[in-house]
Amino acid sequence: MTFLKQTELVNLVAQLSLEEKIGQLQQLTGNFYTEEEAEITGPMTEVGLTEKSVYEAGSVLGLSGAKATMEAQSKYLSKNRLQIPLLFMADIVHGYRTIFPIPLGLASSWNPKLVKKTAQVAAVESAVSGLHVTFSPMVDLVRDPRWGRVMESTGEDPYLNQLYAKAFVEGYQGDLANDPLTIAACVKHFAAYGAPEGGREYNTVNMSDRQLRESYLPAYQAALEAGCKLVMTAFNTVDGIPATANRYLNRDILRKEFGFKGVLISDWAATKEVVAHGVAANEKEAAALSLKAGVDIEMMAFCYQHFLKELVTEGKISTDLIDEAVLRILELKNDLGLFENPYRGANEEQEAALVFSKEHQEIALQAARESIVLLENKQNVLPLQKQEKVAFVGPFVEYHDLLGNWSWKGNPSETETIKEVASKRKESIEFVATSGIWELTDEELTAAHKAAEKTDKIILFLGETADMSGEASSRTNIQLPTAQLTLLRELKIHGKPIVVVTFNGRPLDLTEVAELSDGLVEAWFPGTKGAQAVTEILFGETAPTGRLTMSFPRNVGQIPVYYNHFNTGRPIDANDADNKYVSKYLDVSNEPLYPFGYGLSYDKVSYQDLVIQEETIGLDGKISASVTLQNNSNQPVTETVQWYVRDIVGEVVRPMKELKGFETCIVPAGESKLVTWEISVEELAYIHVNLEKKADAGEFVVMVGSNSSEVLAKTITVKN
Repeated sequence: MTFLKQTELVNLVAQLSLEEKIGQLQQLTGNFYTEEEAEITGPMTEVGLTEKSVYEAGSVLGLSGAKATMEAQSKYLSKNRLQIPLLFMADIVHGYRTIFPIPLGLASSWNPKLVKKTAQVAAVESAVSGLHVTFSPMVDLVRDPRWGRVMESTGEDPYLNQLYAKAFVEGYQGDLANDPLTIAACVKHFAAYGAPEGGREYNTVNMSDRQLRESYLPAYQAALEAGCKLVMTAFNTVDGIPATANRYLNRDILRKEFGFKGVLISDWAATKEVVAHGVAANEKEAAALSLKAGVDIEMMAFCYQHFLKELVTEGKISTDLIDEAVLRILELKNDLGLFENPYRGANEEQEAALVFSKEHQEIALQAARESIVLLENKQNVLPLQKQEKVAFVGPFVEYHDLLGNWSWKGNPSETETIKEVASKRKESIEFVATSGIWELTDEELTAAHKAAEKTDKIILFLGETADMSGEASSRTNIQLPTAQLTLLRELKIHGKPIVVVTFNGRPLDLTEVAELSDGLVEAWFPGTKGAQAVTEILFGETAPTGRLTMSFPRNVGQIPVYYNHFNTGRPIDANDADNKYVSKYLDVSNEPLYPFGYGLSYDKVSYQDLVIQEETIGLDGKISASVTLQNNSNQPVTETVQWYVRDIVGEVVRPMKELKGFETCIVPAGESKLVTWEISVEELAYIHVNLEKKADAGEFVVMVGSNSSEVLAKTITVKN
């Protein structure tokens, strides 16, 4: 592929008029570029644009399909003076048309290689459909399930989030320069968007600079180190300044410290929102603040379009700032090879062959299998046995939308339901599909009771609708809807074993559900092949291997509850559990219902003999440890071995434990397996008071286990 030289790009910037430069900074939605000219008139009039300015805009949001994008690009180039091609961007969050589990579900696989593969599939389907950029990955660290966008995240742990950020970027971008079936990634939301007060969307974020760097920035940095081409600003404030207008965040940290040379794009209308935040009096001031902060592309706001020229004329904005933003945008277009081929990967024949292909659906099935987490399995109620009569009951029995939010091109009508999949089986299954997520009729309840009377076990399929999580879907009540809890309570009276399968986009308060059920399966929104994956796990054809990457609270009052919390001056422990004057609740345990890293399998291995090779090492040394896994069952077990470390005394308070490594391995039936692990002391570094990152000498606790709560532990000493 041929690319323009840097000098040619600089010369191209010089050839642009000021209006054309400002146009490159503007992103419009796809309805500005539809075939029917009449359809463009309304949007242009609403936002005060001319046809000329529409055909000078640099990028398009939300238009896809090979035919549509090629027609839009062709028409655009015929009207653009220097024939600078458009960029086509979209939210491809967990698949294009082949939909994978939501990112929080994908993260539960603890399999970055699989996540990378799902991103590769999404890239192929997007690229042949004419897209160049995806607004993914979202790597915001999250600790509050009231926030609906936890479904887009990979959880509460900085270490895991870094691994997944890298996996997504590498999957999307691949060999971007030479492979047209790749797309550019845009990491979001910079920064700390996952920590809004009260879990309320678009709300204030307030934390120390040290905490920002310690927990929240590492995943963004990992994405950039993987070569991520774009960064999106966040809606929230950071230290009292909206992220989109935050020069310290975007120029000092992102550009200077992290060395990011790519494109910074605002989130939807975020430039304009700095007025509502109260740091700009009007849109003209908002334009100046955002450009000075380093925002290159303004998404669907028009502060730049309407006011940058005026600001330049008044001497309040230097054209150098505009030129550097334009150059970054042209560099991105050049990196994608658009100057040589403005249509890049768009191809109707390949689109028909590759999008939603059988091969891609197989990868979706594997992703769904590995994302599902078994939370309860009392008296080994699962897997279901072939000779058992079972009733499949609930609103998700015949529910097609297992895709979840942010599945833009996913089609629920081509997504099989639980009933459609299970009906193909030979087992004795009676189906009672209730009518909705929120309601339960008397007739449906009667039918459920009759089915329960005739069967050995009851399987309830419950959960949220897709729009109950995602953007603008914050909730203070994160229990299942009342009608669903009523159904569970009613069926409990039969005394039959009950298994609950939940479809949802966030950690829920499942305390009552756990008490009333014998088995509990967290399926998330599992995507295109979710029904098949769930059915396979229920009948034991696939063993559950998923592990949580976000803790589940006992009730909403515990939130935020997360594993890597600090100790307090009055910590609770077993010796003083009855002491009132320790840090605890009077009405509920401090511990989550299901902790980070938790997940059951159908058979269990035991952890034995944690061995540390050298219990005293230097600051330049390495911790070498091993543990023996024993499988006494008659089935092989897939186990995710999790290694944690605690720094007992630090310059600042250190978390009670931090994930520092993991390994997924298969332990053969009736056998043991030795698992080894090594980490350098340097990797135990943390952010000190002066913002320097370094490791300390002192005592450390090394822990290993199947989740963050159940661990073996030994203490080591690091000396200067």
